[in-house]
Amino acid sequence: MSDRFIALSECLTAKRPADTQVSYHAGRYYCAGEFHAAVCRWTDKLKGQPEQRYALYIEDAYPFAVLLFALLYADKEVWIPGNNRPGTAQQLKEQGCRLIGDWHAAATEDYLLDAAPCPDRQLAPLDPSSAQLVMFTSGSTGEAKPVPKRLMQLQREAETLEKQWGRQLAGAAALATVSHQHIYGLLFRILWPLSAGRCFHSRIYFNAEAVAHQDWPAYWVASPAHLKRLDQPLATKFAAIFSSGGPLSHEAALQVSACCGQAALEIFGSTETGGIAWRRQGPEPVTAWTLFDGMKLDYERDRWWLQSPYLLNDERLELADRIELLDDGRFILSGRLDRIVKVEEKRLSLSEMEKRLAELPWISEAVTLMIAKSRDTVGACVVLNQDGRQLLAEQGRPGLIRQIREALCHWFDAVVLPRKWLILDSIPLTAQGKIDTRLLNELLTPDSRQLPQVLGLELAPRHAELKLLIPHELAYFADHFQNYPILPGVVQIAWAEHYGKVFFDINQPFSHMDVIKFVRRIKPGDALTLSLEWNAQAGKLYFTMSSEQGPHSSGRLVYGKTP
Repeated sequence: MSDRFIALSECLTAKRPADTQVSYHAGRYYCAGEFHAAVCRWTDKLKGQPEQRYALYIEDAYPFAVLLFALLYADKEVWIPGNNRPGTAQQLKEQGCRLIGDWHAAATEDYLLDAAPCPDRQLAPLDPSSAQLVMFTSGSTGEAKPVPKRLMQLQREAETLEKQWGRQLAGAAALATVSHQHIYGLLFRILWPLSAGRCFHSRIYFNAEAVAHQDWPAYWVASPAHLKRLDQPLATKFAAIFSSGGPLSHEAALQVSACCGQAALEIFGSTETGGIAWRRQGPEPVTAWTLFDGMKLDYERDRWWLQSPYLLNDERLELADRIELLDDGRFILSGRLDRIVKVEEKRLSLSEMEKRLAELPWISEAVTLMIAKSRDTVGACVVLNQDGRQLLAEQGRPGLIRQIREALCHWFDAVVLPRKWLILDSIPLTAQGKIDTRLLNELLTPDSRQLPQVLGLELAPRHAELKLLIPHELAYFADHFQNYPILPGVVQIAWAEHYGKVFFDINQPFSHMDVIKFVRRIKPGDALTLSLEWNAQAGKLYFTMSSEQGPHSSGRLVYGKTP
């Protein structure tokens, strides 16, 4: 570990020169002296406030770091949620949190980043055993679960990372395509660089191309969602590429190596455990994981238990992972233990179903969900490879699904096979890099009296394209018109707004709509494509409904204050 490494609890003391670059934010570099000054200003401000618990959410990493350390120095409890949606804000306020940062109802306009230097002001080291953060993780139901973390735990993990890869990174800056509102992003793009004296870039780079167009030494903090989309060589030579949030498929790992000239370093762990192990995939399809220093796995009572220096009071943590321990101490992951469900009184492992789906010659990724309604059924969300897309074009959706079901019958009883299917261009993820199960559930189980059936989805940051089937049982057909049912135009507009708010962060009030056109009728049983495009700056949602016959309707919905 290099001499410049400083414990997190001491990174605002006088140990580091004032001109050390801390972060690149809003077009310029901020140094240690400026970071110290901003934290001092905020510490004084926060100490005068009576609230003890704060929910911190800021899009950019540098002002987030300023407020994080100021809250800790002010002896506040810091809650770090995964998003700043209104529902999350309401839940946090019900937990006694005061919102601070980029919240819609409580946005902070001035983060005091240009506070005047105060070299005479000394900040003592934080007490790492008492300074507390609360992170969040999604449980098996998708409900966010608070996970308390002491600064000491994060400090130990930063030390482990520096011992493992510090020499390799040297003076490289941290660039990220993941959020710091999750423990992986928080550690790898903020806390570890702060301790190691490396500069971190404040903004999130949403795609690989933006990360690659840099001309300074850097390492990339990414997720499988970003890495698997690489399709051409990148000019930038990264000091390292990290990935976490889920295992990287072998196919994607090989593509990363081909495009970047090096293999990604994958991190296995969770919010509760921190990083447990790492791996670098090679040509072989199965690559074992290597435990970080200090980690130990024990098998008792049909479960694996983790001993880790990141856990407090020498406690052990039960893991829900299926692990095959090798003679050399490494291990292979074989799915989860806690995804056993019952369908018609027959037990089914959703993990095994996903594994079998991904092994089929037409599918690259698969996610299965239990749909609990009047009759329990399984829903399958699949990403097709080139062969699968060709089969879809040749035989259509029914033919593709029939072949998939026939193949699955080799391993499963027909009664447990998926009955709901969703064809995706990629598996949607949350900001923390986890599978967005809530979104998938919503798409798989619409109210067929109110909404269309979603058959497929292609999703981009500002664009969504849905393949829809119009159910015969829609409530709107009964009276519109008798013996000649057609879908009312107002319903088409309502659907555009509904799915616009599902996929995009539309929080402004509705203002008006314009250039609305209805060209062709929509009847029961029609197959349609709904294309949505969101212009956040202008507050405009553009929609088009079309089919093989051409456009059916189009227009734009405008949000924000009425001009």
